[in-house]
Amino acid sequence: MSSTTPGLRAYEVSIRSDIAELVGQLRELLGAQLVAYLGSVSETRAVRQWAEGTRKPPAEAIRRMRLAYQVAGMLTERDHPRVVQAWFQGMNPQLEDIAPARLIREGNPDEVGPRVLAAARAFGAAG
Repeated sequence: MSSTTPGLRAYEVSIRSDIAELVGQLRELLGAQLVAYLGSVSETRAVRQWAEGTRKPPAEAIRRMRLAYQVAGMLTERDHPRVVQAWFQGMNPQLEDIAPARLIREGNPDEVGPRVLAAARAFGAAG
């Protein structure tokens, strides 16, 4: 991993991992409830099934999981998963005081992804 490119490894994992592996890793970083929220499902059972590979998330949820992992992976290069969980859920001044998790859940990943990644990079640089 290059120290000059923060988040490069997280990006590569987010793209190369199959979705079951990715959801499993994301669940370890963020917890099942937050992953369920990001994936727009009401039960953590769906997250467990996604991670086990017994159920496939909808295409839009997969795009959100890949984006969320890229962000979470980049942040955990410098911070503890508890800090990353709090960052995902807290109002973020760089995102008009909207929680990054809410933007990822409710927005088009292609549109909100660059904004959330920029906010994560700024947080990582300040930390």
